[in-house]
Amino acid sequence: MLLTAVAFIFLLSLLIIIHEFGHFYAARKAGVIVEEFGFGLPPMAKALFVSGGTKFTLNWVPFGGFVRLKGETAITQQDLTAEGSFHRASIPARIVILSAGVFMNFVLAIVLLTIGFSAGRWIPTYFTLEDMQRHAGSGVIDLELGVVIEQVVSGGSAAKAGVPEKSVLLKVNNTPITLAEQVVPLQVGKHNVTYTVLAGSGTAKEMTFTFPLQDGKSGVALSTVPRHISAPLRNPWQSFLLSLRESKIMTEQTILGIGALFSSLAHTGKVPEGITGIVGIAQLTYTSVQAGFMTYLRLVALISLSLAILNFLPFPALDGGRLIFVIAEGITRRPLNRRFEATMNTLGFSVLVLLILIITFYDIIRLF
Repeated sequence: MLLTAVAFIFLLSLLIIIHEFGHFYAARKAGVIVEEFGFGLPPMAKALFVSGGTKFTLNWVPFGGFVRLKGETAITQQDLTAEGSFHRASIPARIVILSAGVFMNFVLAIVLLTIGFSAGRWIPTYFTLEDMQRHAGSGVIDLELGVVIEQVVSGGSAAKAGVPEKSVLLKVNNTPITLAEQVVPLQVGKHNVTYTVLAGSGTAKEMTFTFPLQDGKSGVALSTVPRHISAPLRNPWQSFLLSLRESKIMTEQTILGIGALFSSLAHTGKVPEGITGIVGIAQLTYTSVQAGFMTYLRLVALISLSLAILNFLPFPALDGGRLIFVIAEGITRRPLNRRFEATMNTLGFSVLVLLILIITFYDIIRLF
């Protein structure tokens, strides 16, 4: 549990500090003064040192960090136009500063995924058997298919013979099979059929059943499944390309998940399965720590990418929402009403806090 707690704090802190470092570095390069770089969240425990006009602090809440840019939340014209103020920077510079955190999280995810697909021999995410077979054909993965008896129809020939459900069908009439579509041709014109299956949990054993067919049917429902899947050693370039593919899939799934969340809240007032918050991430951290370092690393990559996508949403208080205001200022070529912007960001932050509380509530309910 102690290891899980440390891994959980490290995960969140790493992702947030890297995100904030992106803002910090881009702001420095643009000539914007970074007044504070905080490790952890306020209240401040100790001022560590000052470098380049930035005060580096250690804070009491041991999660993540933050940067405070000069004039970032300024309202008065004097503060907005002060030397080194965020709002005094050019429109392109502000866009880069606001995007830099998301960029850093994305880069971290790509780096970790590339390491995982090479050194860790990770299996890419697949949603269809066809994708698996295509990648197996090109050498991305090593794949062994098999046929599983998903259901034995009650009262059918297979049921009467005692063929067990969820067993692996190895042979039909002593002919080895690996695909469900191979079975029917082997039964055509036959009055009886012999199934060789692998059944039982733990130490599975082969069993043979011979029984009559009814109109060429045995009374079972079959499906083709991957019995064994592994990955060969990959070079860095192949792993990098796989990391881009994985990032695309994760991005799509995150966006679909966000859509499902708001749709479910609007229609049922509930958080759908698969959407998780801080408590859920802690559970995932525990599971990944038990499974090993490479599994934990994959979780870090996934959450880093999710954090990037969430922050880039055009919602007030998020980086994406603040980008909208900067882009609008660039289009209209005149400063926006800062009080209106500040009010919208405050409202947006309040909605986000409420959303986090709702998701956390459902996380806790699912624990029990």
